[in-house]
Amino acid sequence: MSTFFRLLGFLRPYRSAAILSIVLAALAMGGTVALPALTGQAIDEVRAGDASSLGTLALAMVGVGILRLVFSVARRLVAGRVSLGVELDLRDRMYAHLQELELGFFDGQQTGQLMSRATVDLQSVRFFLGYGLIFIVQSALTILLAGAAMLYLQPTLGALALIPVPFVVLVAARFNRRSRPALGAVQQRIAELTADVEENVSGVRVVKAFAREERQRSRFRESVGRVFEESIRANRLRAFYNPFIGFLPQLGLAVILLVGGRQVIDGTLTIGDFTAFYVYLLMLVAPMRTLGVALGMSQRATASGRRMFELLDRGPELETAPGAPPLPDGNGRVELDGVTFAYPGAPRATLHDVSLTVEAGTTVALVGATGSGKSTLIGLLPRLYDVTDGAVRIDGADVRDVDPVSLRRAIALVTDDPFLFSASVHENIAYARSEATREEVEAAAQRAQAAGFIAELPDGYDTRVGERGLTLSGGQRQRIAIARALLADPRILVLDDATSAVDASTEQDIKAALREVMAGRTTFVIAHRLSTIALADEIVVLEEGRVIAHGSHEELLHESSLYAEIAEKGLPDQVFLNRKPVEREVAGL
Repeated sequence: MSTFFRLLGFLRPYRSAAILSIVLAALAMGGTVALPALTGQAIDEVRAGDASSLGTLALAMVGVGILRLVFSVARRLVAGRVSLGVELDLRDRMYAHLQELELGFFDGQQTGQLMSRATVDLQSVRFFLGYGLIFIVQSALTILLAGAAMLYLQPTLGALALIPVPFVVLVAARFNRRSRPALGAVQQRIAELTADVEENVSGVRVVKAFAREERQRSRFRESVGRVFEESIRANRLRAFYNPFIGFLPQLGLAVILLVGGRQVIDGTLTIGDFTAFYVYLLMLVAPMRTLGVALGMSQRATASGRRMFELLDRGPELETAPGAPPLPDGNGRVELDGVTFAYPGAPRATLHDVSLTVEAGTTVALVGATGSGKSTLIGLLPRLYDVTDGAVRIDGADVRDVDPVSLRRAIALVTDDPFLFSASVHENIAYARSEATREEVEAAAQRAQAAGFIAELPDGYDTRVGERGLTLSGGQRQRIAIARALLADPRILVLDDATSAVDASTEQDIKAALREVMAGRTTFVIAHRLSTIALADEIVVLEEGRVIAHGSHEELLHESSLYAEIAEKGLPDQVFLNRKPVEREVAGL
């Protein structure tokens, strides 16, 4: 019930429209209830041979029908607006909340699961709040008004006809209790199916490359089968309870025919009142059936709402004090003071007591095997993660104490697998600074050695790249990502193996441009090639999350046997992984 009432809270901004919708529904149902009474009166007058007021009754029925039509249309328009407004608010809140969560949250989530909560679950909640709730109120009003009319016409007969109503309530309550977990399981299986579909579509190139279509099809059938099995369980409940709820009012019909028919024969009940009674009871059948369906909608919405609230209640773990100051002015001096970091749930820390000072304008190369902590270290600079122990300071300020927006605008990151949006080349480069002019975008592309291939694209800078930029080669994506970083004009530039996907000739062109860009700018380079290491003023060697050597190329050649071996072979990963068996096993994790 707490979830249900929290869902009702989304109607708060639309309380006036929601109340108006209920009032319009009540007025429409008032017209519906008035029609049987008018019909019964007309029948009695016809039997009595008095046709003087038939015209008036006919006009009254037409008038009531028109009013009922107007109120029903107005109610649907108002309810539709409420429903769409709730959907808009929910989507906005869900997306805004996801944007606030730290990167570590997404590391442990499936994209498809999040998509399911933002689409399938949200639609269930939206449809119930916009329509299902009105159906419940409308059904309850119909039962209440029709029951009052029957009691007014013939109290004893009305009381007998309404005997099934309490049983309908009890059966509906039992249906709710049993359907809630079943519908929750269905929603979870749909989320798992959405996650599988998203993963299969995103990885279609790998599927095709290894000819694993049949395997993926089999996995998909399994996911669909799980949805089918849970849906069958939920459907069995609906298949029994909905017809049963619809059957109970038939007992009232039997009472009307048996008791009411005898009263008509005895002359204690007119044929008109009997007809009105019969119509009123027929009016109860549909609302009771609708009530069962609407209550099922409420349970689905509650199950979906619970899944949504699990996400919305998960607050960001990287919190910043309100009114945190911006990053102070500076040239990009970086200090790591006793930094230790462990990913949530990891058996051991990825970085151990790392202390490092990088003066402003210095280019530092981070060298180490896969899993040694290089990418983790640079991820701490823009505070994508918080240190477990120690502190990261930029220009004297602890990154945890400053506004994260100003911090991240001062740092530009280019990864080994850059992400491009499904937009134009211009929009992807200008993503770092949306107000940049075309001239500034072209200048950044020129410096990143991207202008040449961009000019050969069908529409130049206005060419739209495919999803994630997959219509471009890896080297082209990296050069656009470098141009995007250069346009940001950051005080700290991070290159995470940013030239790994380009050929040797293009790499030299990019490095020539980077030398100019790096001048006077603090730069961190994750290096896997000796030619890239040559760009650095200082070199930091990491192993198992610890700094084991730090200095210039010449200094490390004499002071670090490990670095000398790396320099000699030029293949850092292989050097690390060809060491002693225990060390190789640890480095590979």
